[in-house]
Amino acid sequence: MDLVRHLRYFTVVAEELHFGNAAIRLGMAQPPLSQRIKRLEEELGVRLFDRSARQVRLTEAGRLLVGEAREIVARADRLRELVRHGEGRALKLGVPPDLAAAVIAALVEGFRASNPDVRLTPAEIWTADQVAALTEGAIDVGIVRHPINAPGLRFGQVLVQPQGVLLAEGDPLAAAGEVHLADLAGRELLMPPREGEPGLHAATLAECRRHGYVPAQVHQGAGLGLVLAGAAVAFGARVDHPGIAWLPLLGSPISSRVSTAWRVETDAVAGFSAVAVRTLKESAGMTDEAAAPVRHISRRPGMLA
Repeated sequence: MDLVRHLRYFTVVAEELHFGNAAIRLGMAQPPLSQRIKRLEEELGVRLFDRSARQVRLTEAGRLLVGEAREIVARADRLRELVRHGEGRALKLGVPPDLAAAVIAALVEGFRASNPDVRLTPAEIWTADQVAALTEGAIDVGIVRHPINAPGLRFGQVLVQPQGVLLAEGDPLAAAGEVHLADLAGRELLMPPREGEPGLHAATLAECRRHGYVPAQVHQGAGLGLVLAGAAVAFGARVDHPGIAWLPLLGSPISSRVSTAWRVETDAVAGFSAVAVRTLKESAGMTDEAAAPVRHISRRPGMLA
């Protein structure tokens, strides 16, 4: 058993006194969290929580353990940072798997230019998995999508990127200048995995319904094969891809909101966060959330719906 990891889970549950909220904060499902707390209790030979249908409370043993557990977790974090600095200062980065390769390259080059002594190692990880990886110390900083509920993390400046619709060049809508969400009626939708991007998934589908588009079916994935085949549409930034057309959405009702996220701030993390804001503005066309234009969307039905 990884004692430090299980103690980290214990401290979060002890702070929340709610397994569901603790699971959200840790970026994991509730059943595995409950199983790991049970495993810790079995390992220590004591019951740490009194559980009932209405509340979760620390037992006397749990109250005695929580202070020591926090100190052990903090010491493990300090040791990890010490070792990292001693072995060449690598900064582990999480990025969404569907982030454009050119943007990732610009992030690496921009960080390398201002931090030549720190090696940046990116890994493709969806937001929910980044929350867990940041909490456990598997990565140092990430680029995550909002909305996100992770009280244990700190976030950088939120940037916004309006999304258009990607569809096959043979789709009748491809000849239109811009598209109302209602014009997509009857079409299936391709989105990032719900488990990986739960906040984005829920917010996007709610916005679609609000403007008259209920997808016939929602597919989950990162590639554009279904769009190219004419089997689904997708939302995203403008891309130049043979066989795929990109059209703006009337009023820009769909947008991607991203920021950096971290748990322990270091000079390298702060430096990357600054580079990320600059690079995402220059290479991905993102803008400050506060400067995003107010959306005005016609309530008319889609002209081709």
